[in-house]
Amino acid sequence: MDVLTLFVAQGSLAAVRAGDDAIIVDAHMPDCDDVAPEQIEGTLDIFVKKRNVRGLILTGLDKDHACPYGVDSILRRYAPDWVMYPTCYKDTETASEVFAIIDREVSLRKKTARPLSKISVRVDKVESRFFNNLARNFSFELFSPHIEDMDSSNNSSIVIKVTGLDQTGFRYLITGDTETDRWERINEIFGKSLRSDVAAAPHHGSRTGVHVRTLLNISPNTVLISAGIDNSYGHPDGVAVEVYQEIAKHVFSTNVEGGMSLLTRRSHDDFQTHLVRHADQETASA
Repeated sequence: MDVLTLFVAQGSLAAVRAGDDAIIVDAHMPDCDDVAPEQIEGTLDIFVKKRNVRGLILTGLDKDHACPYGVDSILRRYAPDWVMYPTCYKDTETASEVFAIIDREVSLRKKTARPLSKISVRVDKVESRFFNNLARNFSFELFSPHIEDMDSSNNSSIVIKVTGLDQTGFRYLITGDTETDRWERINEIFGKSLRSDVAAAPHHGSRTGVHVRTLLNISPNTVLISAGIDNSYGHPDGVAVEVYQEIAKHVFSTNVEGGMSLLTRRSHDDFQTHLVRHADQETASA
């Protein structure tokens, strides 16, 4: 299993592949000085080439995770089987537009051989937190959101663990913009079930996403941070990075060397992350 954290300026978009399957996580495709949508699409095309894109996970509905252009591009280019999103009670500036795009694709593909399914998740709503039939080469375990803590769009984020079922597979924890008060509850309920080899840093490496007890339960070998170059939020926060470095063996961020994507894969008992530029052929190496 490989994880590609794409440089998308101040936002989030990642992809995971195992065997002949792939999934995409979030959909930020900005048009800015640092990166263009065409560059992001080109890199993503290379990474998922000749694989079935089984699903799109939108961890949240803020624009930096669910950009309408990005959602539209991914649904049209890859025709995933499903799109997963949080059952969110906090509206965002792009939520209505994103849902309109999803509903349009559901309608267009309704009578085709590959209809698009919508999966709305809330950990206290589903009969099971485990999704084992969404892809042949992945299983999924849901930890958030929960209705009692959905007090903001950030705390409505999906937290879900993806486990690769191929021989080189590992556990990758997707964290969205989840903040410390929500992490407190997740930690209390799920504890060491959170354990994962590789974790995305919550909220782009913000200090508000760091929860030490939860990190100790996750016990990640590698932490991956998606942040923009010289962004106005100051992400990743220096204190947060220090915390990650105390717990994880490796910490990488996309806001280095003019913006770099991060390709993470297992190498024997360790995990290696390569810095790759957009559409670099190294990204597509099998």
